[in-house]
Order: sequence, then structure tokens, then C-alpha cells
Amino acid sequence: MTRFLLICLGGAVGTGARYLLSGWVLQVFGTSFPYGTLAVNTIGSFLLAIIMYLGIEATTLPPTLRLVLGTGVMGGFTTYSTFSYETMKYLQDGAWAVAVTNIVVSVIGCLAACLSGWAAARWLVGP
Repeated sequence: MTRFLLICLGGAVGTGARYLLSGWVLQVFGTSFPYGTLAVNTIGSFLLAIIMYLGIEATTLPPTLRLVLGTGVMGGFTTYSTFSYETMKYLQDGAWAVAVTNIVVSVIGCLAACLSGWAAARWLVGP
């Protein structure tokens, strides 16, 4: 139960960090492109790779701290970082077909789900 609560707390920290960073980036660069989302996803991918390397490859990060930082903080910050990490691992392991499938299915599937959700909400509530 303690692990669960720590992960939840980490998620709150990540969510707050995403809000602050995204807002700041939009103030600096403007709203003509989703710079805030791009910054969050790029930074999140970079940080999750560090956390996972230290926790799994180098074993210098205790498992609970890896979960709190990786699943909690980074999960609240961005789930795109998990997608990036998993795809990178497939590529490192030589599983190119799985990596490409993950990229294609994730991007197209998520866009299709987003379009479907939008259409469903419009159908339920109206334009």
C-alpha cells in the first residue's frame, strides 16, 4: 500500500510539473504550434530513459524509487515517455518489426481513438 501511495504522490508531482512546464513554454514560444506538449514529451522521454537505465541496467536506483519516479512522476508528466522507452528497447533488442508496429499502431490507433471520442461526444451532446 505504501508503494501505491508513493506512486500516486509521484503522479501528482508529475502532473503539476507538466502543467507548469507546458504553460511556461507556451508563454515563451506562443501557441502557433503545440510547443508545450512537444517539450513535455521530449523531456519526459529523456528523463524516463535515465530513470530506467539507472534502475534496470545500472541497478543504482532502488526498485521502489524507480517505480515512484518512472510510473508515478513520469506517468503523471507524460505517458508518451513510456511509449518512447518501450519502442527504443525493441529497437535495441533488434525487434524492428515490433518497434515499427508499435509506432504505427500507436500513432494511428490513438488518432483514430481521438477522432472517435470526438465524434461520440458530438453525437451525445451535439455541436
